[in-house]
Amino acid sequence: MFRRILALALCSAAIAAWAQPAFEDPDWKELDAPPPPALRTQGLVPVEVQGTSMRFGVDPASVTVGADGIVRYVVVATSPGGTTNGIYEGIRCASGDVKVYARHNPDSGWVPAKNSDWQPLQSVAHSRYSLNVARNGVCLGRSPNGPAVQIVRDLRASPDMKFQRGGVTR
Repeated sequence: MFRRILALALCSAAIAAWAQPAFEDPDWKELDAPPPPALRTQGLVPVEVQGTSMRFGVDPASVTVGADGIVRYVVVATSPGGTTNGIYEGIRCASGDVKVYARHNPDSGWVPAKNSDWQPLQSVAHSRYSLNVARNGVCLGRSPNGPAVQIVRDLRASPDMKFQRGGVTR
């Protein structure tokens, strides 16, 4: 029970941190995003999104943490009819923003996103899954939640086991 309360408190603190004006590093520059990996639909980490019939999952093999502090990953969205699409995106925890780099659909494969700018996680209604991904493993406050392996571990973990360090075995 204590762990669940701690996990919820950490998530609440992260949300509160995003509500504060961010200290922007004037020297920060986004690095070129690597090309999206091959789309995988097996072994996805489910992402809970209330109020939709779509199913979302993060490909754990696609999660990377760039030297620019951006966590990039592929989300797979599946409709009730079975249509599968992929979204290659990045989250910048320092500013609480998300950016789509490419979209994958069954007919054309990966297509670079046009006019894709950084958008606040909390105001992008069509990508509620991105906010859930950020809250549930990608970000710890205004920083990435460690290396990719730690992020994937926390995305998979139950709420009472998220954001634990110090050799805790799961």
